Amino acid sequence: MKTTEELYDFMNSYLHGVISTVNENGAPNAAIVGFGQTKNLEILIGTDRSSQKYKNISLNPSVAFTFGGETAETVQLSGLARELMPNELDIVRDNYWRKNPHAETHNSNPNERYFIITPAWIRYTDLRVNPWDIT
Repeated sequence: MKTTEELYDFMNSYLHGVISTVNENGAPNAAIVGFGQTKNLEILIGTDRSSQKYKNISLNPSVAFTFGGETAETVQLSGLARELMPNELDIVRDNYWRKNPHAETHNSNPNERYFIITPAWIRYTDLRVNPWDIT
C-alpha cells in the first residue's frame, strides 16, 4: 500500500504522461504531455489554446491521466481539469516548471494556458510483485 508521499515521489520520477479528453461528439482524444504535480497529487499541464485537448477540456472538464510503464508500475487517475488564471501561476512555477524547466519557455506564447487536474480517483499498480500491489 503506497502512501501519498510515495505516490508523489513516483509521480515526480516521470516527466510525461497521457491525458485523455472527450470532444463535443463524445469521441475520445489522447495526447502525451509534460506534467508536474502538487503534494496533493494534482496534475499540472500546459497547452496551446489551439490544441484539441484545450478545446475538449473547455467543453468537458472530465479527464483521465496515466503514466508509467517503464517498469510494471503505473498510475491512473481521473478527475476534473480547471484552467488556471494568470494570478495562479505560482503553482505552475513551483510544481511544473521546476520539474520541466524547458516548459517555462512556452509561457511567452500568448496562447499558452495551464490546467490543474484534481483527481477524484487515483490508482497505483505494481505488477512486479505477487500479489500485485494495487493502491
